Amino acid sequence: MSIFKGPAVVLLTMALLVLTATKSTAVTKNKKNDRGPLSRAELKEAERRLAEMGYLTGRVDGTIDGDTRVGLITFQKWEGRKITAHLTRAEFNAIREANAPQAKDPGYKHIEVDLDRQILLLIDDEGVIKKILPVSTGSGKRYKEKRMSGLAYTPRGRFRIYNKLSGWKRSPLGLLYYPNYFSDGLAIHGNPSVPHSPRSHGCVRIPMFAASEISKQLPVGSIILIYDAQSFVSAKQWAEEDKQKQSRNIP
Repeated sequence: MSIFKGPAVVLLTMALLVLTATKSTAVTKNKKNDRGPLSRAELKEAERRLAEMGYLTGRVDGTIDGDTRVGLITFQKWEGRKITAHLTRAEFNAIREANAPQAKDPGYKHIEVDLDRQILLLIDDEGVIKKILPVSTGSGKRYKEKRMSGLAYTPRGRFRIYNKLSGWKRSPLGLLYYPNYFSDGLAIHGNPSVPHSPRSHGCVRIPMFAASEISKQLPVGSIILIYDAQSFVSAKQWAEEDKQKQSRNIP
């Protein structure tokens, strides 16, 4: 038996109708806010905001070119959004509301490669992320090509750059652009093809336009952290040891 009678039932019904209408209006309004073309000023705002957060976008000029799309793709990877490379109003609103990415192991200069997100982060001495790039790492599948076979695997852990080369380098499995070697012939290097998913033989592919600049930021001895959700190793101890050596002028 209902405890509501007469006018109480009417009032409750009216309140529910008003609440439902309010929610419906809010949903409709939000959907409208995610639609419609962007103005030139809004395009520049999106580029500027992406650049402020560390995503490489090229010139902030309101023109959505290839460099801008690389920055947008990296943003979508970090935020776990659908990778479209299209700057819609929904993406514009998401960029406006987003917070800048944070390093997993802050406090010293190093590179982080997040295998789950397929991105690379360049972190400065203060632990601030300076650049964020999309990458393509080892597919995890076995390969057999060019008289070679093996598992396309990018190792997890902490590494140091032990060798590097400028320009193009021919390897048994193809050409590498500005390779920075970190483990058994594997390198961070430029490649014309950087798919959204892991597709390499084990190297960390980065876009061609960023290869030279990233290489400049990675002298021999630079620390590289490569991790996924199940594996992470800090290198703060290494960084502290490096500081101590520098203070004692030990080469």
